[in-house]
Amino acid sequence: MVAVYDYAPMSTQVLLRCVTAAASAAVLVTAAGGCAAGRHGPAAAADEFVSAFARHDTSAAAALTNHPDHAAESLAAAWDDLQAEQLTAHVGAARIAGDTATVEYTYRWRLPKRRNWSYTGVLQMGRSEGRWQVRWSASDIHPKLGDTQRLELRALPAPRARVNERAGSDVLIPGVVHIISFTASGTPEPAAAAGALAAALNPVDHTVTTDSVLAATRRRFAGPVQVAMLNDDEFDQVSGQLTGIPGVGADRQWDLLPTDRGFAPDLLAEVRKTVIDEVDGKAGWSVVTVNANGVDTDVLTESEPQPAPSFSLSVDRFVQNAAQQAVDRPADPAMMVVVQPSTGAILAVAQNRAADADGPVAMIGLYPPGSTFKTVTAVAAMDRGMATPDTVLPCPRDVIIGNRTIPNYNQFTIGDAPMSDAYERSCNTTFAKLASELPADALTSTAAAFGIGPDYTVAGMTTVSGSVPRADDLIQRTEDGIGQGRVLVSPFGMALLAATVARGSVPVPYLISGHETKIGAKPDAPGVPALSEEVLDGLRSMMRKVVTGGTAGRIADMGEVFGKTGEAEVDGGSHSWFVGYRGDLAFATLLVRGGSSDHAVAVTRDMLAALPPGSA
Repeated sequence: MVAVYDYAPMSTQVLLRCVTAAASAAVLVTAAGGCAAGRHGPAAAADEFVSAFARHDTSAAAALTNHPDHAAESLAAAWDDLQAEQLTAHVGAARIAGDTATVEYTYRWRLPKRRNWSYTGVLQMGRSEGRWQVRWSASDIHPKLGDTQRLELRALPAPRARVNERAGSDVLIPGVVHIISFTASGTPEPAAAAGALAAALNPVDHTVTTDSVLAATRRRFAGPVQVAMLNDDEFDQVSGQLTGIPGVGADRQWDLLPTDRGFAPDLLAEVRKTVIDEVDGKAGWSVVTVNANGVDTDVLTESEPQPAPSFSLSVDRFVQNAAQQAVDRPADPAMMVVVQPSTGAILAVAQNRAADADGPVAMIGLYPPGSTFKTVTAVAAMDRGMATPDTVLPCPRDVIIGNRTIPNYNQFTIGDAPMSDAYERSCNTTFAKLASELPADALTSTAAAFGIGPDYTVAGMTTVSGSVPRADDLIQRTEDGIGQGRVLVSPFGMALLAATVARGSVPVPYLISGHETKIGAKPDAPGVPALSEEVLDGLRSMMRKVVTGGTAGRIADMGEVFGKTGEAEVDGGSHSWFVGYRGDLAFATLLVRGGSSDHAVAVTRDMLAALPPGSA
């Protein structure tokens, strides 16, 4: 006779259905006849067992088995090995055959980090002296668990995201780094120790010098300061030399590592800070069975990890490398920013080592723009109907405005000539006169129309576009008009200016795809005018003349380049500028105290010449 019980708890009641089968007929058997209904049946005993197990009372659950010592140990180990937070359990159908029975069970575990695991199994029951109890085996915990096995919860880490440049190659990858630190406090002869540290690190990181180590300790003398970050291979090369240097420490940890130390190091350092908290995907997990020898025997459940998508930068490897090679040639601090006008993608940010000493100046350094700012003055005049490229204007050797005498470079003159010729030859006197006649806020608002002045919050980098204050004073307005007054710009801001000329409107700059750039106007910014196509066409024709017959003739063989040169006088010399565009590539190049603007033109030419065919 076989009895089948469908059991589900309802408060304190048990619903029991007993069915017996005979060869030719079915008969109903009472509890007294052996179906063992109600509180005395196998289902009720099984329910007591799983309920005790579920409330983590493993001793009580074990007492309901025929081997309580073995059961107690295994039941407790299951909770511990799974790091379980909760177990929900219930029993189902029961089948009786004399003094033996089976009762189905369902377990639902809640594991750490909101993981849930459900499965079903069967409890083997036996009756002795009228009492039903669980015939213990490890399958009472999981149907595939052997008596000499245990469960183990495993975390399956998700691959961390990588950072790619525009073409898809990796520039930052997850890996192990060794943080090299130096503590000056309590170190005998810290200068000597700093020198030994710099010498030891030089083969793998030439940016670390005795002076840089000591400068860092002056900013934080009381504790350790980070000196270098090395990958495994680099650390292996120098670890022997680091041993024994007083004050030196090394700490091993996970981080994002550059694949090439020379590729936009300042930029990637900022990118790393931005994305470091977003590179972890969603870890997976599994529960496995492990035998007495610690060998995995089966995977009971598994949830695959979900890796975070890689980050894509706007930086183009070919443009960045070409720009870096170009700025590395001058001895003076040199920098270049390249932007794609059609999208706002920042394609390159390059500085040489002399510029690096002052920080990320290509993006945040502010410098007088010199004659490149005549672009803004020309558009402000054209927008107000004061002149067109064909309007004949005087270009004397010098001009007196108020009590200020404005001379041309080397006192040259072209007499009366169209504004396009004055722009091509960079006549200070022409544009100083135009600026003096503009409204006080004209240069401010026109510069904003080119992207100079607003604040840009670009994910992955810090930027400053420039400052063009309102000029109520005649002399200030005059000097601002030729980029020598209170006007200050960054190479980033001037690259936006060039991109705006090419595009027709200011592109929204970005570095990390999918990360929004926020733009905020200055608190006192006037209304920004829209640039008309007529004015822009006139400006483009003048910028083209600068290359074909003017001050940027050196770059005329590099295709259809549009540009404007500038030399800004400062204490101790002059800054060399060249800004412009070719195709969908806009650039701003600055050599700090580099002298003639021809030097900036030469650096830009080197960059364009190094680009692969079809780059722009």
